[in-house]
Amino acid sequence: MPDREPPGWPWLRERLIRLRQAARPEAVPEPVPAVAVRTAVVTDSAAALPADWVRDFTADGRLSVVPMPVMVGEEIYGEGEDDIAETIAVALAGGVPVRTSRPSPGQFEQAYLAAAARGFEAVVSIHISGELSGTADSARLAAARVGIPVEVLDSRTVGMAQGMGVQSAVVAAADGRSADEVKAFAEERLARTKVYFYVPSLEQLRRGGRIGAAASLWGTMFSIKPILAVEGGKVVPLEKVRSAARAIARLEEIAAADALTRPDGEARIAVHHFGNRAEAEQVASRLARMLPDCPPAQISSLPAVLAAHAGLGVLAVIVGESSTPLPGASGPAAASTGPGGLGGPRPLST
Repeated sequence: MPDREPPGWPWLRERLIRLRQAARPEAVPEPVPAVAVRTAVVTDSAAALPADWVRDFTADGRLSVVPMPVMVGEEIYGEGEDDIAETIAVALAGGVPVRTSRPSPGQFEQAYLAAAARGFEAVVSIHISGELSGTADSARLAAARVGIPVEVLDSRTVGMAQGMGVQSAVVAAADGRSADEVKAFAEERLARTKVYFYVPSLEQLRRGGRIGAAASLWGTMFSIKPILAVEGGKVVPLEKVRSAARAIARLEEIAAADALTRPDGEARIAVHHFGNRAEAEQVASRLARMLPDCPPAQISSLPAVLAAHAGLGVLAVIVGESSTPLPGASGPAAASTGPGGLGGPRPLST
């Protein structure tokens, strides 16, 4: 079952109220009137958005999530259309091949046309890194076929790192920003979001071509537990650790150090897992003690399209920033909320 999160509408309403109060400090708090949103946001299921959040914001068409196909043996499943987490877990444990593919251009074309039919004037389409999937290429092909203007954005990342960029785009669109402003703010947030993760075995990543054979070999031969990251849209090793316990502790240290470099009150954390929610909850609890000023981490299962490559037992920590743009901001420079030293370790060469 998908992890449940607080409904999205109160979340957005609270932030829009804060946005307007910041712009008018003397104003008395009042309900936010309905905003005539003209820009829709489309993404893919690799964004790992909370299920309730997706339901709330897809209700009026302002957000659309295109499912990514996952192939288990000879069967094809659609993320979000099928509850396939258990199927993938059993397949991985049994050595059954699990593969992923990109959505077809036709799926994106339908999403863009649906946005136009609901009265939206433009679309910002945000997708999994082009280094990991051809999804953005499918979106570009679809964008060329439709009459509504579509800005396709390669997130250069994955999971809730991509999801935080999508959430930022939705908030900016709901605040009445133009498509260019929505895209610019999403780009700025994406550039300031990092993915750090640990996997018990590199074999599944190697099989899917997401990490080099050499990296998989040293992980297997020497019982090394690597800490990985997404850099430049690719999966890269950061550090080599000798035990699982130390790898998880080091993962937490790296994520906390990164979060502490963020502007006051801006850091946001998400924790992903697959088949090991209890461990993810422990990671989130320890991060909460390390980061007392940061909101509680969002905990969620990896989407199937990512779990298929990471395998069982993965733990990932995403470090990002608030998705609320500053009043009057228009573009990356204006939307930035402070200095952006991302810190953290330098990638090891592969």
